[in-house]
Amino acid sequence: MKIVAVYSTKGGVGKTTAAVNLAWAASEDFRVLLWDLDPQGAATFLLEVKPKLKGGVEGLVGGKVTAKSAIKATAFDHLDVLPADASYRDLDLVLDHAKGSTSRIARILETVTRDYDVVILDCPPGASLVASNAVNAADLVVVPVVPSPLSLRSLEQVTDFVSGSASTAPVLGFLSMVDRRKTLHREAVRDLPRDRGVIVNVIVPASVVIERMGTERSPVGIYAPRTESANAFSELWVRVQSTVKATSKSKPRRRKR
Repeated sequence: MKIVAVYSTKGGVGKTTAAVNLAWAASEDFRVLLWDLDPQGAATFLLEVKPKLKGGVEGLVGGKVTAKSAIKATAFDHLDVLPADASYRDLDLVLDHAKGSTSRIARILETVTRDYDVVILDCPPGASLVASNAVNAADLVVVPVVPSPLSLRSLEQVTDFVSGSASTAPVLGFLSMVDRRKTLHREAVRDLPRDRGVIVNVIVPASVVIERMGTERSPVGIYAPRTESANAFSELWVRVQSTVKATSKSKPRRRKR
């Protein structure tokens, strides 16, 4: 089972959009679990899963609630979600009080290794204990980078954060929310994949097609499969897969929604 953390220290850069679309793209060939670690629960909402975790996140981290019992099916074959609810606002505190506080997410995921080929972690922004757990569990850290000085700074922060942790996961950045009408964005598309070794040449545009995810409650590839946005996320998954070298096993059991 390969674990991919979609993470940035900065909010509003397209993490959840990338996580949901990567998870769906991966589910075309693999058994996929998307774990929504953000208390806002945006990934849970976008995939139309009820944001309810019996016993709350404290029960999940403490072992009173199993991951298998908390996981829900989505409308899409081979794609399940471990949803976030309001209790995730306290996840940092819960982890801080747990034994092995920087490895609890990895331990929870060990219980579902036979059920999934790929796990996508939708991480909240910031350099938190949740982020430390996600990075330590991950085989790859994917970072959306908006072509702006602050977003580039956040990429450097993520790189430093990962290198300063116990993780050996590589960092893979991609350009997100790109508006080619802006000179700064056009220059970023031209220069950053060449000048920054961790940024791959995948361009996700700022597009109304992506904004429609909130009303369609589906990945872009479902309702707009021939668009630039859908193609970009497909290409991003190809890059991710080639890095983590995921291998397919059997198909997943369907779960109750």
